[in-house]
Amino acid sequence: MDTAPITGLATYNMNVKSIIDNNCVVCHAAVPKNGAPMSLVTYDQVKNAVLNRGLLTRISLENGNSSLMPQGGPRLPQATIDVIKKWEQDGLLEQ
Repeated sequence: MDTAPITGLATYNMNVKSIIDNNCVVCHAAVPKNGAPMSLVTYDQVKNAVLNRGLLTRISLENGNSSLMPQGGPRLPQATIDVIKKWEQDGLLEQ
């Protein structure tokens, strides 16, 4: 996966969807598994998780923290987390 710095605005479709699909949907599927409280399959679900469910906080915790996502770790690379942070800073655009 390319985690080169993003030029221009980060968008869900271009930058974030693949991160969520590759790291989160295994539990946060259309029908959540392994105790996941919500789906992270659509743009609106992921946007809501950033705005209201602490997604950025949960993925930014240190390894070993029981609340770290993905559950059980390891923590996502900081460059990957930074893509989602930039998406938030750029206004959570879909495309």
